[in-house]
Amino acid sequence: MAEIFASKTAEIEEREVINAQISRKLAGECMVLLENDGALPIHTKKVALFGNGARATIKGGTGSGDVNTRNNVNIEQGFQNAGIEVMTTAWLDRQEQNTSAAKAAYVQWMKEEAARKQTSELAVMFDHPYKEPDCEIITINDIDVSETDTAVYVIARNSGEGADRFDEEGDYRLYPHERGNIHLLAEVYDKLIVVLNIGGVMDLSEMRSIAGVNAILLMSQLGNLGGDALLDVLTGKVNPSGKTTDTWAENYMDYPSSAKFSHNESVHDEMYEDGIYVGYRYFDSFGVKPLYCFGYGKSYTDFEIKAGKISVEGNEIQIPVTVKNIGKIYAGKEVVQVYYSAAGGVMEKPYQELAAYQKTKLLAPGETEEIVLKYQAEQMASYSEKEAAWILEKGDYIIRVGNSSASTKVAGVIEVCEDIQTLKAKNLFALDVALNEIHPDAVKLEEKKKEAASYQAEKIIFDTTAIAQKTVVYQGMRKEYHTDKTDKITMQDLLSEKATVEELVAQLSTEELAEFCVGTLRADGGEVVGNASYTVPGAAGDTSSVCKESRGIKNMILADGPAGLRLQPHFKTKKDGTLLPGGEVMGDAYTPFNPNIDEKEVDNYYQYCTAIPIGWALAQSWNTELVEKAGDMVGSEMEQFHVDLWLAPALNIHRNPLCGRNFEYYSEDPYVSGKIAAAMTKGVQKHRGKGTTIKHFAVNNQEDNRYFVNAHVSERALREIYLKGFEIAVREAQPLSIMTSYNLLNGIHTANSHDLIQGMARDEWGFKGVVMTDWFTSQDMPMITGKFKPAYPISASTGCIYAGNDIQMPGCQKNVDDIVEAVKTGKEIDGYKITKADLQFNAANVIRVVARTM
Repeated sequence: MAEIFASKTAEIEEREVINAQISRKLAGECMVLLENDGALPIHTKKVALFGNGARATIKGGTGSGDVNTRNNVNIEQGFQNAGIEVMTTAWLDRQEQNTSAAKAAYVQWMKEEAARKQTSELAVMFDHPYKEPDCEIITINDIDVSETDTAVYVIARNSGEGADRFDEEGDYRLYPHERGNIHLLAEVYDKLIVVLNIGGVMDLSEMRSIAGVNAILLMSQLGNLGGDALLDVLTGKVNPSGKTTDTWAENYMDYPSSAKFSHNESVHDEMYEDGIYVGYRYFDSFGVKPLYCFGYGKSYTDFEIKAGKISVEGNEIQIPVTVKNIGKIYAGKEVVQVYYSAAGGVMEKPYQELAAYQKTKLLAPGETEEIVLKYQAEQMASYSEKEAAWILEKGDYIIRVGNSSASTKVAGVIEVCEDIQTLKAKNLFALDVALNEIHPDAVKLEEKKKEAASYQAEKIIFDTTAIAQKTVVYQGMRKEYHTDKTDKITMQDLLSEKATVEELVAQLSTEELAEFCVGTLRADGGEVVGNASYTVPGAAGDTSSVCKESRGIKNMILADGPAGLRLQPHFKTKKDGTLLPGGEVMGDAYTPFNPNIDEKEVDNYYQYCTAIPIGWALAQSWNTELVEKAGDMVGSEMEQFHVDLWLAPALNIHRNPLCGRNFEYYSEDPYVSGKIAAAMTKGVQKHRGKGTTIKHFAVNNQEDNRYFVNAHVSERALREIYLKGFEIAVREAQPLSIMTSYNLLNGIHTANSHDLIQGMARDEWGFKGVVMTDWFTSQDMPMITGKFKPAYPISASTGCIYAGNDIQMPGCQKNVDDIVEAVKTGKEIDGYKITKADLQFNAANVIRVVARTM
């Protein structure tokens, strides 16, 4: 009988209450105050509340990023809990009736479409996500009965995996009724506050032009106590201290990737012609003025930031900064940001790049804090494709300090007197097609850098001998493991160091090795997503238990994220522990229990988890200590429910605002992304035997046709932008796992890329964990892989083994059979030849991580 760890009581656990309050506290620092003319914080006992997010508040995105929580506090409830009377319930009732009817119609259509296509409801939901209808029109009568001078309008937008957003009304842009409603409210209320309950950047240029919009607050999506957290900020109980982690453009087409992004041109081939010029690197370098710059956010108070004398200790650059709260009423936190403008040399450089940041403690009015920001000089190196090396080119490096990318002041200049090759590598990612990358006017860009610096700041000569030059050693041909030991080696022998992993693996048959490299969905017969584990229903999958009885090697349980564990909240078993069907849930897809079940013959179990703020919101806190606490909280729930690997955090780059999964990714900037992912990993891995799975490795920046899109990216752009965050997370936190992405990279599926997985992650960065595929990567399942006719083949099971992609999830028998046949016959299958040494290498990686989770 399988051991089950869920609770048998439906009552709220103390853990849920405590963790929800922790999440609420975290959420307070994640909100970004975009505009405020003094309307916030509010001091009213009555409010006119409108908008599609007022009652149907979104806690987080859809798909694997969703969390099945017990309850969610919406914004209307947040006002009520704060003792503020909502005067517009009649309008909210009409709005709810409208949206409920639209949702019911969608669910009915989804069921019918699934039946018609003989596919799953989940597949239909991914391909055709639900879209909220336009809002109800606000009438003069709605305004007359409100009896208040303060209106709050909540704009909600949802998104998720499987589909990208659109530059159209009701998505990236305002709905017509939203536009009209805001115009009306701006005319009749003294104070109009717009709250953005959204998971990604949207067009605010039109709203900014409406006279009478007094404040705009980026709430984002904050988990299951979002309404309470929002009121903490609206009422001034918490002073917002979030900063944008993206550049908000005046117009969508201002982003250099927009014209050709995803469905705007082709879902089959994505040409990364923007190169290294992503986000603020583009806007600053090409002189395009944004609506809101990167790192921007207001406060209820004001701060004074003064940089002291820069110093260099060895290869570490140190910038002392004094921060003072110069306001008179509110305590607050400030984010100090350090940027550098790299010297223009053989390689062109962006105008500036983020090098370090730190959030202050809570400063009372008049209070001062002195901090020292530090970073390694190697961070300022650029990757030379010609030299296949990271090079710190000679010249002046201008150091800037401020509280946003547009508000910095020059604090000093570091002069590098000769080129320094910091790391000798090899080019790993040859382009499969010609790529016409954009380039700024180099002369004007260098003049802009020098003009801003004026060269009045103190110049420090950098000691070029302070950097130890390194050369990467890459793995050669894998060698087969052998052992003379005849006694059966077990996991206990590994843990007691009586034997090595290599010796154990050498005793395993080809069939057993193949089983270790494939997940278990084929055996358990679970649903498409979730229910792949009997002991933790709703978990995304298990690793193999092929040697559980014979050698004590347990199967690891893997649960989705990244805004908390996504488990099945309610399930039933027979008295002997046999799991009964029903209760599986993912978004709008739900499998009901058999209505004829005799409740006397079954046991009921409950697994309610905490929804934390989405990844985008957490990053906007710019608070790595806070994010580490969030990870610590998730790790505690992993312990309770016996989950081994959390399939999070996700840290792909916000290359374009229409990517459907930007809500769970962090930023347009790789440094912010890497630091936040590292903090989350450290928090989770404080718990013995628990680990994270950083994903999606790599360039998963498009959801339409995600299984088959070919991303064409230059080597330099990959290393400096799209892989850098992963590198930071690996080097600083050593996550137990990495998940590859679905897409191809320069003609090769990332799951089949030896150079990406072995050459980059393991050889260059020193990754020591296990690599797994995303779900159904190497399984030909048209109902899962989407509505687009693919232009490229699916990822190969044999290619995963060749690349060092250790586990193929959730697994199918064909994966195992192909691997066994390829190893035993030496035949090329699906384009790859693999050996027993390759298979042993992968299985050994799995077993090492299993040992760390015991």
